[in-house]
Amino acid sequence: MAWYHLTNPDTVDSPALLVSPELVKHNIRETVRIASSVQRLRPHVKTHKMRAVTDMLLAEGITQFKCATLKEARMLAKAGAADVLLAYPVVGPKATGLRQLTEEFPATRFGCLADSEAGVTNLSAVFANAPQPIDVWIDLNVGMGRTGISPDNATDLATFITQLPGMNLAGLHAYDGHIRDTDFALRCQRADESFALATGVQQAIQQQHGLTLPIVVGGTPSFPAHARRTDATGPPSVTQLSPGTFVFWDAGYGKIVPDLPYEVAAVLLTRVISIIDDQTLCIDLGHKSVAAENPFPRVVFPDHPDATPIGQSEEHLVVQIPNARDHQPGDVWYGIPIHICPTVNLYDAVHVVENRQVMGEWAVTARGH
Repeated sequence: MAWYHLTNPDTVDSPALLVSPELVKHNIRETVRIASSVQRLRPHVKTHKMRAVTDMLLAEGITQFKCATLKEARMLAKAGAADVLLAYPVVGPKATGLRQLTEEFPATRFGCLADSEAGVTNLSAVFANAPQPIDVWIDLNVGMGRTGISPDNATDLATFITQLPGMNLAGLHAYDGHIRDTDFALRCQRADESFALATGVQQAIQQQHGLTLPIVVGGTPSFPAHARRTDATGPPSVTQLSPGTFVFWDAGYGKIVPDLPYEVAAVLLTRVISIIDDQTLCIDLGHKSVAAENPFPRVVFPDHPDATPIGQSEEHLVVQIPNARDHQPGDVWYGIPIHICPTVNLYDAVHVVENRQVMGEWAVTARGH
């Protein structure tokens, strides 16, 4: 029986998110093994957003992290993380919020991303008279096409940063989430191409300013490709690897990159709520319960491989299945999300499962913005 087939499902209202601490630990240790050193890892916490999982990462010796929100940064600092990179452009009043965190948690080294002169000018205005300068990491667009400055213009931005008060040019950020080829050899080739863009900027800044900046690279699919590389640019700390989804894993990455050694550690518990006809039923897994940004299927049901989601609203998921009348309202189903990260953000807490029993809850500490 799978770990999530509960012996006490009646203790859990649905929909709910179940988590296996044993498999989370397995996934963390596999990541350390692939990276070959905890010093190379800067995992992203946006997947789990939980103090409990943060503590597990810290217990394995990981001290530097990425996050996407100020709430996640606060969670990390309260847990005692030594180094926190807010991997998001800090604009508007977010800069003031970041400064407040740096003063509230002086033992934690904070950094953030920038990809424009306007962004760092705003940061400088906030941090010019701060007790410590803020670490600024130049966000490079190496193909993701979301945020980041063109590598061709990054050296000029580096010069601009070094001339502003309150700024410490600390590193380069080269997220390559667009690289998710199933073929590992092709994934390696594309990862090498994006990494070459970042090392080109790194070398130019080193020549101009005498600084050897670390480079943060790699989401979960691409980080093993970067980890395999012998780091010709310097010690392991110079290239930092930043996977995130690995802690829980999901059906989406499980299909795209099946070569990675991860186990599904987070599963949805849902119930049948209505039998519509001979081939259609409804379960309580609506938009509020599973990430809905992807086309169908948004969840897969290992126990019901012939179930096909065909419609969804806020609290309902309509499923086509050949034997719908063999099911009854109240029947428990288990589903693996296609995308776990935004699914976690829909829950205040997750149910912790050990020996197929719910043993307690973990708060989703940094849920929301």
